[in-house]
Amino acid sequence: MGKLDSKVALVSGAARGQGRSHALHLAAEGASIIALDLCADLEGNTYPLARREDLEETARLVEKEGVRVHTVVADVRERRDVWNAIAGGVSELGGLHIVVANAGICPMGDGQTLQSWSDTIDTDLAGVFNVVQGSIPHLGAGASIIATGSLAAQLGSATNQGPGGSAYSLAKQMVARYVNDLAVQLAKKDIRINAVHPTNVNTDMLHNEGMYRVFRPDLEHPTREEAEMAFPAMQAMRVPYIEPSDVSEAVLFLASDASRFITGTQLRIDAGGYVKSVPWKG
Repeated sequence: MGKLDSKVALVSGAARGQGRSHALHLAAEGASIIALDLCADLEGNTYPLARREDLEETARLVEKEGVRVHTVVADVRERRDVWNAIAGGVSELGGLHIVVANAGICPMGDGQTLQSWSDTIDTDLAGVFNVVQGSIPHLGAGASIIATGSLAAQLGSATNQGPGGSAYSLAKQMVARYVNDLAVQLAKKDIRINAVHPTNVNTDMLHNEGMYRVFRPDLEHPTREEAEMAFPAMQAMRVPYIEPSDVSEAVLFLASDASRFITGTQLRIDAGGYVKSVPWKG
């Protein structure tokens, strides 16, 4: 018996990284998965995004857990595409009980343009709106929504990091506020919504030259090894980053009945990154 037997979970950005990890953790506890991903690059992003074969691999791994999976190539920036994708997945799998609005980008370093701002806001903020708002009509009492924020949302603006970095920080801050305020409205229908805020996570969003340049501005072309020397500065605990599975365990908790009275929460999985940087305001 799994914690999520007979449940259906929607995960955006499911082709790789945190999204794939969340899908697999939910599937391992019995949830069937609606897996969405763009599976293409964006003009304003500065590193390669997932491909169709990545989404297919996620589906293969989900099916190994003995549950069903419905994959859709969809752009979370496009409201109609997302709503149609959700409706199709619900029709195929018979319901919707868990929503993980996870898809996101973070263009950093050289190559950022004003398109980086637009693509980031449209993906990381409007994309969350589209996934959540498109899911609500399909949800009933006891459902759980989890949005992916970031430690960046807790630490304030990043206007010195170019249009992509600045938009990422703004988007994640607004996601946090959106979760806080929407929680009051959804509580009237016994639906919960929470946000998870990871620090550095061991994914492609972290491991690219643009991000390496943020951590090692003293080097023109820092390597992964050189950047990893600076990664621990983000956290109070002495780690360079956390793993996607560390975030997935929190997502699983918030998806399950173990958190049935937790809503509107901003859950940091940040190895002490927030308490290291922000003074106590009690």
